[in-house]
Amino acid sequence: MEYMEEVAVVGAGNFGTALAQIISMNSKKVILYSRREEIANEIQKNRYNSEYYPNIRLNDNIIATNDLNDIKSSSIVFFCVPSSAVRDTAKSLSKILKKEIIIVSTAKGIEYPSLNTMSDIIKEYFGEKCVVLSGPNFASEIIHNLPTITNVASKNPEYSEIIKKLLTTDKFGVEILDDPISIELSGIIKNINAIAYGICQGMNINENAIYAILNIGFNDTKKIISAVGGKADNVNSYCGFGDLILTSTSSKSRNHTLGVLHGQRIIVDEMSSGIVFEGKNSIRAIKKLCDANSIDSIIVNFVFEVIINRKAPEIAFLKLWKSIIK
Repeated sequence: MEYMEEVAVVGAGNFGTALAQIISMNSKKVILYSRREEIANEIQKNRYNSEYYPNIRLNDNIIATNDLNDIKSSSIVFFCVPSSAVRDTAKSLSKILKKEIIIVSTAKGIEYPSLNTMSDIIKEYFGEKCVVLSGPNFASEIIHNLPTITNVASKNPEYSEIIKKLLTTDKFGVEILDDPISIELSGIIKNINAIAYGICQGMNINENAIYAILNIGFNDTKKIISAVGGKADNVNSYCGFGDLILTSTSSKSRNHTLGVLHGQRIIVDEMSSGIVFEGKNSIRAIKKLCDANSIDSIIVNFVFEVIINRKAPEIAFLKLWKSIIK
């Protein structure tokens, strides 16, 4: 298939590098773009991305580059950059890429204050050529070729089928859904649920209460998605339930960690530490989305109070619990 001849991955971080390795099993050539020249040079010279995976040799058909022009002949381009960089990436690539293109969005975030999802932004520059991908997908497990399943969705079913064929291996599975909105919002809201879970864990809240809150967060996800025109039933799939549980309960989750720190009243200086918690950036957007649609999500309100308004977690939790058992 022509689409499989040359595939590009923009972003040579954790997830981009891991996906490039999977894609290289089904594509003749994978162009892996790195913003940092030293990473691209190291991959080309030694076959290792030592900053992220020092013990994983990348396949020989992965070609690393620091020049966006090198991906202009690719038929499929995966955006594996943070959500904050998607607009600039799309704008730059819109001047380079050919018209017969499929863009795959992997970032789990929402633009604030516009409330544009990542596919909304991509649509501005490329039209209806986007496939969204999301699931319980830790990059550190994907790169080791451990069993993993993800969801994809597009307004063009043919594109979803192409991406499924490109990604499917004996260890990596792909399930197609029919609604990009539910996939994207599930990937955003699960970060807020993970923060809520982490706050409670940081406060040493008992497990009965924590899992009740996680259950409410799952139901609130459906409520929010349904209110904005998405298909709530898709939250039952890997991009919803699976990713919610993974991100909320795993100590490898950055948003879970953010919640734990705030539950312990430890405030992280993100500017000086270089740590980026995309969930924090999503809180304001989802709160605004809920307010605009008259959605009362007690989990979103709880996280907003603790993370954005800096309310004492103990006080915020008491308010949360009273609203549950009223």
